[in-house]
Amino acid sequence: MSNAPLMPKATAVWLVENTSLTFDQIADFCKLHPLEVKGIADGEVASGIRGHDPITSGQLSREEIAKGEASAAHRLVLFVSKVQVPEVKRQRGPRYTPLSRRQDRPNAILWLVRSHPELKDSQIMRLVGTTKTTLKAIRERTHWNSAGLAPMDPVTLGLCSQIDLDFEVTRAAKDRPALVVDHGPMLVPAEETTQPHYTPPATEENVFGKRAPVAPKEDDYFDADSVFGRLKDVDFDT
Repeated sequence: MSNAPLMPKATAVWLVENTSLTFDQIADFCKLHPLEVKGIADGEVASGIRGHDPITSGQLSREEIAKGEASAAHRLVLFVSKVQVPEVKRQRGPRYTPLSRRQDRPNAILWLVRSHPELKDSQIMRLVGTTKTTLKAIRERTHWNSAGLAPMDPVTLGLCSQIDLDFEVTRAAKDRPALVVDHGPMLVPAEETTQPHYTPPATEENVFGKRAPVAPKEDDYFDADSVFGRLKDVDFDT
């Protein structure tokens, strides 16, 4: 099983826009889920990511793409470079941002805040090399240039790599607590209701039934003596 290409999401965006490959072929090549590739095609996923051409970067050939377009069963083969690139160790502390890119940093922060709200402040600061004051101002819309900011992908701007972004997003997803859904009142277990001394909860329905008791009217109480006693006062001769 081959490794994933560089910038897999950006590569998937390019393949969706420039080829007729199936979602399964693109997902298999970029090591993504087919539904994620479908979301890219629908504009619901990776909307701010610019496509990365795998042909220019030497990871795929036009002949290989043509084979995949001709047969849906064909699986694209990644060209592995024979040049060994030394692994770059992750540096600790704030990331250094070149002077030419610092003006784009607020746009990248705005993109991260909107696209990945699960990221912590420390993670955003580590990705784009910003300060907590600037991040807070952008979150609260008190930044001096809030009206002129436009969300832009930090990977496209060159402020961080796609690998670093995916790493922080995956890390934030693991730290997120599980969602507890309240399904409302549940039925009492049969072990409790079958007990001889079980008493149901004192709800209005259990106490009064479906309707609250109606107080009887005074006329509802009568007997024979009261009825015939009233007849004595009636004059039948008139």
